[in-house]
Amino acid sequence: VLAGGLGTRLREVLKDIPKPMAEINGRPFLEYLLRYLSFQGVERVILSVGYRHEVIESYFGDRFLNLEIIYSLERTPMGTGGAVKLALRKAISDTPFILNGDTLFLINLDELLQLHKSKGSVLTMALREVEDVSRYGSVEVDEDLRIKGFTEKNQRRGRGLINGGIYILDKDFFSELDLPDRFSFERDFISRYFKLYPFYGLPFKEYFIDIGVPEDYERAKRELVNLLSLNL
Repeated sequence: VLAGGLGTRLREVLKDIPKPMAEINGRPFLEYLLRYLSFQGVERVILSVGYRHEVIESYFGDRFLNLEIIYSLERTPMGTGGAVKLALRKAISDTPFILNGDTLFLINLDELLQLHKSKGSVLTMALREVEDVSRYGSVEVDEDLRIKGFTEKNQRRGRGLINGGIYILDKDFFSELDLPDRFSFERDFISRYFKLYPFYGLPFKEYFIDIGVPEDYERAKRELVNLLSLNL
């Protein structure tokens, strides 16, 4: 779980804490995400932390619910790709899930894993259908669900698929690439290699929220209180 973000666009709201620790109805957003992972049967989580990491570590410790919590600490900002590369040193699975710490996407993780295995994929991405892709940028897949292209934010409007911030990655494939220590997972890895290797995306319609902008942070406060199925 990438949890090292500064939350620049939420600075007035967050004050001096990491973005995933933004308070939602008395609990940090990251707690909702970890509860979701526990609900999905996950037992071990690596939290990739950096900015004010002690705030996260003091809150969750080394266990939360049934989850074993491992910390991967960025001493200096390494970008999302560098954070993933560093955290994978602590991964024991050959096909770890990677999640953004500021989004909540309530998909069935096993469905994503089954697609990943059935396609022989090296990266599989959870996609969300939205009414307007302009804020996020869009992802295009072919009839076989292989990723075939991306559009940047504000380049296209209307209904489409966006990156939902949940991935399954072939650890061995990723580690064998000649990647720097500091890079963007999305721009320098996904966008660079999707034409060369089997990357797939699976669309979902489940609940999705990204708290990266103030209006959706406020929306999260209204909506997350109703997620009774997760016993939140």
